[in-house]
Amino acid sequence: MNASLVIPALNEEDSLPQVLDAIDRDLLLEVILVDGGSHDRTVSIAESRGARVIHEPQPGYGRACASGSAHARGEIIIFMDADGADDPRQIPDLLAPITRSGADMVLGSRLAGNISPGAMPWHQEFGNRLSAGLIRLLYGLPITDLGPFRAVLRSKLPGLNMQEMTYGWPTEMIAKAARQGWSIVEVPVDYHPRLGGKSKISGTLRGTILATYYILSTILKYALGEKVQ
Repeated sequence: MNASLVIPALNEEDSLPQVLDAIDRDLLLEVILVDGGSHDRTVSIAESRGARVIHEPQPGYGRACASGSAHARGEIIIFMDADGADDPRQIPDLLAPITRSGADMVLGSRLAGNISPGAMPWHQEFGNRLSAGLIRLLYGLPITDLGPFRAVLRSKLPGLNMQEMTYGWPTEMIAKAARQGWSIVEVPVDYHPRLGGKSKISGTLRGTILATYYILSTILKYALGEKVQ
C-alpha cells in the first residue's frame, strides 16, 4: 500500500528543514505540505526538498488537513505537524497496523510513548489526559491521547463527513470513527520540544483556550447524539 504524508504548516521555516530531511521517502508516495499563508520561507523550503505545496487561503488547522486530504493520492494518509515535535522516523510504526493487521486508523500516542523534558506543558498534558478519558468513557475506545500524528485509510475518510475545520479536526475524526465502528489502534510515539518559536496552540493562552473548547465540545457533541453521516 502507498501513503501520502500531509503536513499543515504556517510560518515553520525554523523546523521544516529538519522535519523534511528526516522523512524516509521510500515509505511514501508523496509529501504534501499545506501552507496556510506563511510569510517566511516555509513554501520555498518545502519545494526545494521535493514536497508538493498546496496553498489553502482559508484559516483553520482542520481546513489545512482537509485540503491536504483532498489532494492526496495514496491509499493511506498520514498527518503530521511541521514543528518537529513528532519524529518522522516513526512513520513505519503508524503504517504497520494498517498494512499488516487491517486497521482503519492508527493514532500516535505521546502519553504512551516518551515525552522529552519541556516538550509538553502541564496544561497540554492535563487536557489530553482529560480528553482521552472522556473518549474512553463516552465512546468505549481505549485510547490514551488525542495527538494529531496519525494514519488513516483514505478510502474511509470521506465517510466521516468531517466538519470541524479548526482545532477540533483530530478529535472529530476519532469520535466519528468510533461511532462508525472503525478498527482503531494506538501506538506509542516520541514527543520532542518544537523546533523554534512557541506553539500556536499550547504556547499561547488564547490558543490553549480555543483548543480546549473545540476538543471538549466536539467530544460531547457526537457522544450526545449528534448524527454521524
